[in-house]
Amino acid sequence: MKLHRFLTAAAGVAFAASSVFAQSKPTVAILYFGNGAIGKAHDELAPLSKGICDVLITEMADNPGIVVVERDQLQSILAEQKLSSDKMTDPETAVKVGKLLGAHHMIFGGFITDPSGTMILSLRSVNVETSKIEYTTSVTDKTANLLSIIHKIAVKTNAGLKLPDIPKQVGEARAAKDEKIPFQSVMLYSRGLEAKDAGKKAEAITFFNQALASFPGYDAPSKELKKLGVN
Repeated sequence: MKLHRFLTAAAGVAFAASSVFAQSKPTVAILYFGNGAIGKAHDELAPLSKGICDVLITEMADNPGIVVVERDQLQSILAEQKLSSDKMTDPETAVKVGKLLGAHHMIFGGFITDPSGTMILSLRSVNVETSKIEYTTSVTDKTANLLSIIHKIAVKTNAGLKLPDIPKQVGEARAAKDEKIPFQSVMLYSRGLEAKDAGKKAEAITFFNQALASFPGYDAPSKELKKLGVN
């Protein structure tokens, strides 16, 4: 009996320790990115507001030393608070959403493009506790290299916020995979996210299937299809 009580107590201590360890990890949340594209490109690239956010969440989540809020949870909060897209680049909004999500670092930003096919992806992070901007960065490259742009800004942000290092092999594998996925596949995936959030399930499934068909090794649309009950 004494041995049983000892083992039970030991298990409780171990569980408590693991919980404390999990809670000690910095929590990062990411808002949808503002669309600064001009003219026709503004409407064409609008889905990237959510697409860039989603990809950056995946990139940052490669770091086992932090907790990254999932996009579905973010979407739920934004819908509940009825926050409009023009508020996504507002530091006060970032702090408000960060508190609701229990985040330590709230990332937000925007993108602009020009007719030559260049994109500038800008990012800021606000410390939710102090409400102060703690990090600012940007990456410029061809719009067609969108996933590479996001990967670079993820690496820069991880270092800039002094978060635990992303394992080297994981980062290299991610970069290698990103190089292969076409921009059009990311656009189709982003349109799928928009349709999903709008409650248009059939349309979302179509876009996710198209994204997967354009690049069969694309993990993101496969995961979304499973969430929608499509095997």
